[in-house]
Amino acid sequence: MDDLLLSKIRLAVVAELLASEWASFSELQKSVGATNGNLSSHLGKLVESGYVEEEKLFLDRRPHSRYRLTSLGRERMIAHVRSLQLLLEKEPQS
Repeated sequence: MDDLLLSKIRLAVVAELLASEWASFSELQKSVGATNGNLSSHLGKLVESGYVEEEKLFLDRRPHSRYRLTSLGRERMIAHVRSLQLLLEKEPQS
């Protein structure tokens, strides 16, 4: 399992980014249901680890941040899901 993806919020962010090319901070906040500060902290960890790419720009003179999953992030998410599947496939101990 991937320790970085054991966080509910980081896992939700990566899952959301799997389905889109880019997602804005506000889109992620709505889908994940986290506060600004909490989401910002988790996104920072994902960006630092190379799982997510961040792009900051200005639209109508207002700052706008958007995010996308990197190939590393996609690989790690797939590996994480496979690890979870293996846990489910194990026979219970008697």
